[in-house]
Amino acid sequence: MKKICLAFVLAAFVADPSFSQETQKLTANKLNEYGIIYSLPVTHLNVEIEAVKTVKKAGPYYKYAKKYLGVGNVVTEDSQSWDIKEVSVSAKGVPDSENKYLMKFKNGSAPFLLLDEAGLPLAINTEVEEAVVKRKRNKYEDKDILEGADYANVFSEDMVASESTMKRAEAAAQKIFELRESRNDLVSGNADQMPPDGQSLKLMLDELNRQEEVLTAMFIGTTQTETKVFRYDYLPVGDVDKEVLFRVSDFNGFVDKNDLSGEPVYISVTVTEKGELPVDEKGESKELPKGAVMYCIPGRADVALYYKGKTIAEETVEVAQFGVEYGLDPKMFTDKKTPAYVIFNPESGSIKELGTIEYTEE
Repeated sequence: MKKICLAFVLAAFVADPSFSQETQKLTANKLNEYGIIYSLPVTHLNVEIEAVKTVKKAGPYYKYAKKYLGVGNVVTEDSQSWDIKEVSVSAKGVPDSENKYLMKFKNGSAPFLLLDEAGLPLAINTEVEEAVVKRKRNKYEDKDILEGADYANVFSEDMVASESTMKRAEAAAQKIFELRESRNDLVSGNADQMPPDGQSLKLMLDELNRQEEVLTAMFIGTTQTETKVFRYDYLPVGDVDKEVLFRVSDFNGFVDKNDLSGEPVYISVTVTEKGELPVDEKGESKELPKGAVMYCIPGRADVALYYKGKTIAEETVEVAQFGVEYGLDPKMFTDKKTPAYVIFNPESGSIKELGTIEYTEE
């Protein structure tokens, strides 16, 4: 097996345009002298955090909510906060830019290598679907019903004319009760003038509900939530005990780990297993096959994230850099009767499945 420098990367690629854009199918043939260039991964950790931003605003009549509406649990001051809802940790393979390998096959053979979108090996002599990572999406907050001047059209004459906040609150409460009475009359069919059809009835009820919602918000306040997704890339290099990964600030959301305005989120990495070279019957490390197709025998690590004294995520992952590199005999992939195939884990470079292809005569 030869390591080659980046200057030779362009030489050996023959892509199959019929395959999906996310993957590349490279074939060993005369054009590339039956050699294919590829990289093994360095394992990164992808930390995905779904967080909820909560904005609370007090209504102008919150002091009178209990007196006029009988409501006690109301927003009494404006506030903003962030809270972590869900966290996931997954391994992600990143091509090792320092080292590339040359897969060399015998003349006249036609094995092929499947690479993922990043250029990491997925399989040899078989086609597999690249795993699609499902990403969470941001969910933005709706407009506050008390923002702007649109809500002013629900004001009664008494609310507009009065200079006393208490009197305006009293008038608003009276309007709420009138709206409820009108709605009950429509629903029960006791209104003096009933709408001509069901669609008209729905429109009238929607407008009554909207007006009541706006007036009620002036007493109890408003609470709006917005969901945002943040992603952090972390390169594990060894054991780590509660290193600050980032911080969460009520005012600024997710901030840098050095920004002391936020509460820290810690990450711990514990190497539980280191990859070792395979051994023979005598317990000695096996020799590397000539022109070997290199892969990784990774190590494993436990990863945990902590926030406000609680564990918010735990995961065990294979990590390429905690292991060793070994190789398969390239002859096995060019056997005319039963050529081998292999499926790799692009996150760690390990072998997921190894077998042979048996052709049957029809």
